[in-house]
Amino acid sequence: MPGAGKTTVGRQLARRLQRSFVDADHEIEARTGVRIPLIFDIEGEQGFRDREVKVIAELATRTDLVIATGGGAVLRPENRAALRQGGTVIYLSVAPELLFERTKLDPNRPLLQVDNPRQKLDELFAQRDPLYREVADIVVNSLGGSIGQLVRQVEKQLHKKCAA
Repeated sequence: MPGAGKTTVGRQLARRLQRSFVDADHEIEARTGVRIPLIFDIEGEQGFRDREVKVIAELATRTDLVIATGGGAVLRPENRAALRQGGTVIYLSVAPELLFERTKLDPNRPLLQVDNPRQKLDELFAQRDPLYREVADIVVNSLGGSIGQLVRQVEKQLHKKCAA
């Protein structure tokens, strides 16, 4: 979901695990040379999602990598399959109310540039949450604590999964 903290948590988790980190959205921007809102303006969501599929398919084949995907990556079945095959998938579950507080002033979220962004977040959550849960090996509920606490919680769940 947008504003869940995927990039921040992913970057810190990668550091703690001594792995490389890649944000799929940043990778798309680097490859196209433009920001995501401009891709949405020119190509629409469909064009952006097509680019996202290619990037995620490539990133999911790499090892020793922590990847943060964009909030809508789970919408495409091919992304869910690539992520599942590529490694352990962690879903940072955040209530829509908290997501709204984190994203309400961010102009770089094209899907939230609508008259009622809170309602749009509720719709996105209803659509995406089941897909995240379908693909996730680990679900971590973020209740708005510190990023450090969230990273430690994710790391603890990863260690549990690896020990099982």
